[in-house]
Amino acid sequence: MASSIVNVPCNVQAIKGLDCQNYIGLRPSRNLKFNCVRTGTTARRPRLFVVRASEKNDGPVKKMGLSDEECEAAVVAGNVPKAPPVPRKPAAPVGTPVVPSLPLNRRPRRNRKSPVLRAAFQETQLSPANFVYPLFIHEGEEDTPIGAMPGCYRLGWRHGLVEEVGKARDVGVNSVVLFPKVPDALKSSAGDEAYNDNGLVPRAIRLLKDKYPDLVIYTDVALDPYSSDGHDGIVREDGVIMNDETVHQLCKQAVSQARAGADVVSPSDMMDGRIGAIREALDAEGFQHVSIMSYTAKYASSFYGPFREALDSNPRFGDKKTYQMNPANYREALVETHEDESEGADILLVKPGLPYLDIIRLLRDNSSLPIAAYQVSGEYSMIKAGGVLKMIDEEKVMMESLMCLRRAGADIILTYFALQAAKCLCGEKRI
Repeated sequence: MASSIVNVPCNVQAIKGLDCQNYIGLRPSRNLKFNCVRTGTTARRPRLFVVRASEKNDGPVKKMGLSDEECEAAVVAGNVPKAPPVPRKPAAPVGTPVVPSLPLNRRPRRNRKSPVLRAAFQETQLSPANFVYPLFIHEGEEDTPIGAMPGCYRLGWRHGLVEEVGKARDVGVNSVVLFPKVPDALKSSAGDEAYNDNGLVPRAIRLLKDKYPDLVIYTDVALDPYSSDGHDGIVREDGVIMNDETVHQLCKQAVSQARAGADVVSPSDMMDGRIGAIREALDAEGFQHVSIMSYTAKYASSFYGPFREALDSNPRFGDKKTYQMNPANYREALVETHEDESEGADILLVKPGLPYLDIIRLLRDNSSLPIAAYQVSGEYSMIKAGGVLKMIDEEKVMMESLMCLRRAGADIILTYFALQAAKCLCGEKRI
């Protein structure tokens, strides 16, 4: 007589009368598993299923080997396998008033009641692919900490820069934007160092492209890192920022960066007409494939302080209010948007980010172009400082702020949190 043994949980009552078969069962138990022994049919008695208690309560539960027809016949005969009981309704705390249910057809909380449902209905997603990592570079070999931006450094372009980009790529961040700390001796009133083909930025681009050919490199097109005056344009003796002459210099700068291998040039200067002029200059030199990300709505903000320390690019006099936008203005962003679109911009950027969510949404609703947001140095430093002082949970606030920028309409986010946030998204331990 042959027999086969399988493990099944004992969660059914005694079974009998299945398809003219006889079964010997045991009472249910929550703590024991049982072996079912199928015996061969003899001439004197029909085949039996004998349920025996197992000595062990571990290991995977095996099937009994019943056919679909046998399982269905058992249910039809009233021998329904017992499932767990109906969950008990949780009790309210003592003192909770007894009130009739509100007559609501729609209860939005139903779609938030579990992590699975919340994830299923989440409207905005955040991914390392959404990040562009701003990196400060300098001529030195060592990485220099930036006091006002904890965790950020002026990276040595030959060593620290390559290593930092490698770390970012390991967690899915494959886009960077470069900002140079230029030696004072190379600065001038016209910012000629900006288009030196062997300058700091072109050298760094060539090095990164040689090491990581598929890396997407954004560059900053503006004169302030190269200007002895610290302004984004050429300054006339009466303090006026000269527009058209500055645009001429910016065109040469953009072409130099494209020649080095830049994928996206990013005019942050806010001069009138620079997008069209740069597009024409790039095309004339055979760089039709190079994109332009315009700083479309760049406001004269107080959130830029730590950045200017990082590059030592504070204006030597005055401010930037004659070319950057007034923080009080909303409709003016549409004027800049329409101009940049008509002149050939490929991406529109809003700067700063979190304080200007309304502007991000405005551009998103009025343009079909990709929208970028720059979570600037002041935003970064405030979150870092709050975390150090234990006033906020740094990691949670970081992730919430980035999600808010995405929700407002940003397709990509320039953020100093790129590496840290990407590690969180990849499930690594907090830094």
